[in-house]
Amino acid sequence: MSATLNDLVVDLNTHLTPTFQDLITFLGDAGYRRVPMVLEQGDFAVRGGIVDVFPSRQTHPLRFDFHGDELERLNSFLIHTQRSLSTVQETRITSFSQSEPYFFASSDDSAVQSLLSEYQEDDYVVHEMYGIGQFKRLTRLKMAQHEGEFLLIQYKGTDVVYVPLDQIHLIHKYSGSDVVPKLNGLNDGAWKRTTNKVKKETETLAFDIFLLYQQRKTQEGFSFNEDTVWQIDLENSFKHAETPDQIKVSRDIKNDMESSKPMDRLLCGDVGFGKTEVLVRAAFKAVENGKQVAILVPTTVLAQQHFRTFSERFKAFPYIVDWVSRFKSAIQNKKTLQGLKHHKIDVVIGTHRLLSKDVEFSDLGLLVVDEEQRFGVSHKEKIKAMKANVDALSVSATPIPRTLYMAMTGARDFSNIETPPPQKKPVLTLVSEISDEKLANAISYEIERGGQVYYIFNNVAAMPQKYHALKTLLPHISIAMAHGQMSEHVLEATMNDFYENKYQVLLCSTIIESGLDIPNVNTIVIDRADHLGLSQIHQLRGRVGRGEKQGYCYLFYPSEDLLSEKSRKRLQAVREYAALGSGYKLALKDLELRGAGTLLGKKQHGHMTSIGFELYCQLLADSVAKIQGKKLEQAKSPIKPFMEGYIPESYIEDYRERLAMYQRLSKMEYKTQLDSLIIELEDRYGEMPDLLRSFLNVIEVQLDG
Repeated sequence: MSATLNDLVVDLNTHLTPTFQDLITFLGDAGYRRVPMVLEQGDFAVRGGIVDVFPSRQTHPLRFDFHGDELERLNSFLIHTQRSLSTVQETRITSFSQSEPYFFASSDDSAVQSLLSEYQEDDYVVHEMYGIGQFKRLTRLKMAQHEGEFLLIQYKGTDVVYVPLDQIHLIHKYSGSDVVPKLNGLNDGAWKRTTNKVKKETETLAFDIFLLYQQRKTQEGFSFNEDTVWQIDLENSFKHAETPDQIKVSRDIKNDMESSKPMDRLLCGDVGFGKTEVLVRAAFKAVENGKQVAILVPTTVLAQQHFRTFSERFKAFPYIVDWVSRFKSAIQNKKTLQGLKHHKIDVVIGTHRLLSKDVEFSDLGLLVVDEEQRFGVSHKEKIKAMKANVDALSVSATPIPRTLYMAMTGARDFSNIETPPPQKKPVLTLVSEISDEKLANAISYEIERGGQVYYIFNNVAAMPQKYHALKTLLPHISIAMAHGQMSEHVLEATMNDFYENKYQVLLCSTIIESGLDIPNVNTIVIDRADHLGLSQIHQLRGRVGRGEKQGYCYLFYPSEDLLSEKSRKRLQAVREYAALGSGYKLALKDLELRGAGTLLGKKQHGHMTSIGFELYCQLLADSVAKIQGKKLEQAKSPIKPFMEGYIPESYIEDYRERLAMYQRLSKMEYKTQLDSLIIELEDRYGEMPDLLRSFLNVIEVQLDG
């Protein structure tokens, strides 16, 4: 080894290598941060004889594998999988400065394997038999001749349950609302009463779904013709390559429209995944058949955005697109309404103004409701009346879980756009302590390339001070402020000005979480990211990087020395989410809940919060299958070897990594899966101890060839 104050040179060809202890000492002295799992530059982790480190200014982290003090293996590895990538013969590790920025390029791929369990200390969980409790830790217990690890769950008062790992499929992370749930007692009967009540309600709902399905089968609507030459021309004029999901969803919608039954379909898709183009094609099919189209949106600014998009896409064809808006004069709006009545307008876009009594259509054939969950109860009743005999398409960026899709089949048809457009680049994400220098660099870079910036500051009272601080830091930038306490008219006017590029920075609260698609905004700064949940961060980050320009997300927090323990844990979850992409599923939990609440209504939303989201979906699916006379496909029972051994803490010290391994083992079906996991274990943690090898042998005999 050759080491100076600033660097450490390693060359396996000339046997220039550090000892195990020398490497750890150097990394500590050189400013590296010791963590359970290496996720970003400046991290290092020690597991047995393995040292992982992500050196400054290198593209991949390194894995040093020692036998005693002798270095036997040096590999690079991937953050997303923690698996070795390639052999490294020589490297130089320089000292690390915490001021060096490192951007995560997570693809948010939900297929990434789980490296960390979603259960963290003090998380609320739901056990199907015992109810809502708090996960405390993994603990080892010995019973007779057997020893294994258990999840310790705290219930009301002094009640606790030790859950064996072969019952892990009975536990779900609680997702129900922002309100802290009440813990259940083990002997008061409350959980049994609650679940019985919810079961009865889901049975009633299932019966309503069944009746609605029968009613839909008897309804008659307008049958649209097959695609015309102009329809094909319109679709060929789309500037981007369609995703397979876009093609499939468009085909499903067209099939609905060509059927004699009125369409009632819900289209879900993440922000920037191409839902609007699907709407354009459906609307064009309607006008090609002589029908009118109404597109209902929650805000005037969104109405204006859709008006621009539809006008641009329809400009080569003789169809008239118009909109009603407070941004237009009373005379202009009156002219639009007259045009609708006499079929001089083919497509109209507007807010709930379109639901007013003075709005008359000559021949409405398609109703599109964008972000239906943002309309009130009275508006929804009017929407329901409008779509009685016309084709209806509801659109939402809020995901609905697959279990619920299955349960609700018959009530509405569902489509989901899950694949991002091919030109969409992963948003580069920086998690860092805030500083004037970093802030100025982030904003200036975006403005210099002609773009705009969202600056999220979720403290309305202190927003004026933040405005002045930004103006002092960057006196030449133009800044607008937007938050939910402004009057609706002022807020929409401000958002419209920002859309028109009259301001370079929008200093705002989280109100943009589900809002505009502004292609020119490709940097988002989130101040005090440690105060936000993963679902909020996921939604906010999705507001940028929606075109072909690289998007940037800056997750800033104050000095770690000033953070509470709770904020520190939240920040670690943010780091994991940004780095691994496997946090994507966790981030979607709350969003799925919102989507489910939208679909089912306020009453059912209350039932979901009382027993937790996942269990509610499961009970509803059971009820629907029962009333339809179907057998619900049961999940394969997990293997049951967990009292025959365990993973030693000395081998995998971090309980979340250990629990993730148990969860993966419990879902295995084939020996080849176990073989692959054994290779991964020895790559990441070193040679397995005999106790663990014996444990895995017990699992192996239960697996298929």
